[in-house]
Amino acid sequence: MSEINSLKLENQKLRNYILLIFSEIEFSNRVDEIKQNFQDSPDSQRIIVPILDRLSKIKSEKLDLEKELNLNQNDNL
Repeated sequence: MSEINSLKLENQKLRNYILLIFSEIEFSNRVDEIKQNFQDSPDSQRIIVPILDRLSKIKSEKLDLEKELNLNQNDNL
């Protein structure tokens, strides 16, 4: 693979990583909002569970990219 193609691929992975970070923040905020607005509602869990499932997938994808791109801060110390 050429160096340019390699850089393009790495750039795309970094963009995906950034999008995952934004998504993680957004979903976490949504869960907090739902918990505040539906504190004693039985619907709260029904609404939150799919969001938490997606949040878990996002975190997993993000972790995979961190490893692939050597972004783990502990390894760099």
